[in-house]
Amino acid sequence: MQPPVYFSRTYDETLDLMVEARNYLAWSDRMPRRHPDGLASLRMCCEAMRVTSRLAQVMAWLLAQRAVHEGEITQEQALSDQWRLSGGEICLDESFGEDSALPNGLRSLMDRSYRLYVRVARLEEMMMRRVLH
Repeated sequence: MQPPVYFSRTYDETLDLMVEARNYLAWSDRMPRRHPDGLASLRMCCEAMRVTSRLAQVMAWLLAQRAVHEGEITQEQALSDQWRLSGGEICLDESFGEDSALPNGLRSLMDRSYRLYVRVARLEEMMMRRVLH
């Protein structure tokens, strides 16, 4: 049986963003620091971690949905706290999204990972209403 369309596209998008984030962070680690300011460097590290947190949370949620589709767990189990999307307090924080001191590549990853996380949170909420109510 084919997985739902939303799953395949969202999974591919998440995996692509994970690879892009990994490549960007590996590249930026090798580049000379253009931000001698310790605070700017710390902010960049924090936002890079936020991007990876969003992507890891989304991928974990998608893998739980795949397990449902494969019959390994029930939809109710996938919507339990153990498998639900988490980390909202960190992942939904956009406080530095418009910070022009951050590199454009990082800001792009921040924006796209945020939108992906929000979209998956909406999908989860729709499933919660449908399955548990």
